[in-house]
Amino acid sequence: MASLLKDSFNTQYFSLFCSALKKTVPSFREKTFLSQVFSPDWEGKELKERMRHVTLLLPAHLPGDFSRQVEALTQTLEKIYKTRGGGHLADLIFPDFIEVFGLAHPQESLNAMETITQFISCEFAVRPFLKADQEMVLRKMLEWSEHPHHHVRRFSSEGCRPRLPWAMALPALKKDPAPILPILENLKADSSLFVRKSVANNLNDIAKDHPGVVKELIGKWKGYSPETDWILKHGSRTLLKKADPEALAFFGWGGKLKTSVTAFKLSKKKVQIGEEMSFSFNIEMNEKKATPVRIEYAVHYMKANGTQSRKIFQLSQTSLEPGKQYTFKRKLSFRDLTTRKHHKGAHQLGIVVNGKEVETLPFILV
Repeated sequence: MASLLKDSFNTQYFSLFCSALKKTVPSFREKTFLSQVFSPDWEGKELKERMRHVTLLLPAHLPGDFSRQVEALTQTLEKIYKTRGGGHLADLIFPDFIEVFGLAHPQESLNAMETITQFISCEFAVRPFLKADQEMVLRKMLEWSEHPHHHVRRFSSEGCRPRLPWAMALPALKKDPAPILPILENLKADSSLFVRKSVANNLNDIAKDHPGVVKELIGKWKGYSPETDWILKHGSRTLLKKADPEALAFFGWGGKLKTSVTAFKLSKKKVQIGEEMSFSFNIEMNEKKATPVRIEYAVHYMKANGTQSRKIFQLSQTSLEPGKQYTFKRKLSFRDLTTRKHHKGAHQLGIVVNGKEVETLPFILV
């Protein structure tokens, strides 16, 4: 059985944590701290509850005011990494401490985040600071976008994403993403893929509320570098899935295309929830020369209220030669997940070529 994420907070982790903290703060009372951590209700606490439980214990075990305490924790984290190397989920207590206790000390907090995020990301911890003083924090993030450490550069983009999953909402940036753009401008050809992925995700967030802003950036940035073009394409994935004609045209997938989809087959016409279904089809290019093609499939899922919801999945982005026939095969799982619950009833599967659903077959989920 796979271990639970909450079990990252275990005796082995706290042994290392306490050893490092004692080197930083010789007066640290390890036994008292551990007895408080592993309280009678510890086993019933989930991941975030365990993290916050430890965070709230820390001030009583650290010397001085917030400035001295966050400095001690930063030094402790550095010692942990020298001993252990690599990241660990339980290290989230370090940015969580800043999120909980640092809001009244923005400068000390931001300086600490700059160091801590090199070991464990502070993308969630910075959100309350952005909400409290967006102009000041974005000014700092603009500086971070030129930082020598790629984790800090990535943090400058990831922390201000308008729709960062599982994070505090930032309504002001969702309404007006313009203050983010200078940060992304500095990162648009970053040497680190880790950073470029964040920039693309930030653009994709923006595109959901302001598609015109992202399309304008595509027009300005396209061709700047191969790295930039990758960011733009990945950052446009929501626009491309929605078959936005301008976005498709930017990447060479616009206009009418002469293709034939044949031999489209489903392995089953009735599928049990929890089972798999495979499908296959052929596609032939009828243009006179090799042409870029974006091939996707669309599943029209039945919702609980009896309507259908269309989800797009990418199959291929390639160049098809004229007169040649290409075969595609895939499997679809209808096992319930935490992110998707399946409902019985009429479904459809469609083949999408350059944003247009060209062939569709029905099937029943039972």
